Amino acid sequence: MNALVAAVAQRFGRLDILVNNAGMFAMGQVHDRANNLADLDRMFAVNVGGVVAAVRAAVPLMTDGGRIISIGSVVGDATPFPGAADYSATKAALLGYTRGWARDLGPKGITVNTVAPGPIETDMAPADGELHDALIAGTALGRFGKPEEVAALVTFLAGPAAGYITGTTVTVDGGFNA
Repeated sequence: MNALVAAVAQRFGRLDILVNNAGMFAMGQVHDRANNLADLDRMFAVNVGGVVAAVRAAVPLMTDGGRIISIGSVVGDATPFPGAADYSATKAALLGYTRGWARDLGPKGITVNTVAPGPIETDMAPADGELHDALIAGTALGRFGKPEEVAALVTFLAGPAAGYITGTTVTVDGGFNA
């Protein structure tokens, strides 16, 4: 991770924005003996450890006024269905890091925020997936969101108009948590 971040900073002369957008999802109820602890470990490694590694590599190279934006999930705040507790815990960890890092990096003028999408049509939540009907029924708008709708929020948070927004989570979920 350090080499990747250093290569980006070297190529562009500096590092202003870090967007953490990686994740994996695994389901399993706590009492289900078929739960695979290796899946749990991998999910924490990707969803939490990967973000932590990227931020720690990027911060020393970031300029004052930089932006760190992590893609979380609405399930970091609530667990809407059985079997999602482990995934919810990984996304909740990002919320804690966001608030803590905002305090740590505020003196450098670096903002730290999380974008929490709800049901968005991606490879992790395809429109033809097994949870499709339940997810759509849970939204106020009655549809999946589009990646472009999440990207628009990330773009805003990365820009100068969001210079006073830090340590928070902004939800883009079609009313899933309404």
